[in-house]
Amino acid sequence: MPIYRLRRDWDPLRDLEREVDQLLRTVSVSMAGGRVGRPFPPVNVYEDGDAFVITAELPGVALADLDVSVIDGTLTLAGKRDAPEGVEDARYLRAERYRGSWKRSLPLPERVVADEMSASFSHGVLKIRLPRAPEARPRQIRVTPGEEPS
Repeated sequence: MPIYRLRRDWDPLRDLEREVDQLLRTVSVSMAGGRVGRPFPPVNVYEDGDAFVITAELPGVALADLDVSVIDGTLTLAGKRDAPEGVEDARYLRAERYRGSWKRSLPLPERVVADEMSASFSHGVLKIRLPRAPEARPRQIRVTPGEEPS
């Protein structure tokens, strides 16, 4: 009489994941003009002295179709990118670039000075400079010798 033993390393979730991966490899889905994966537009955020600098890649977006605002510690970028003229949707064999209206909001890490914010747009790259509010900037506290504890 054979004896069957369950393997101790049997993991039903790993088996399910493998089956789903095999299934998805056989499915071909085309979503012309749809956003898949990363949010649009891609951004970089870095510190530059006493300011935050945000750059966003916006190829094909006209300056007139771009809106930038800061409200309650949130930077919002909004705009639209039109489809190329003369190309019908049915003619696309592959469409990976997002087109249409978009909006992206980013929380700011600290308070900023609204009156000193600036933005420029050149060669499809938006650059926003957001100076930190004075109370948000790190301050050095001078330590002096005190009296000896009694």
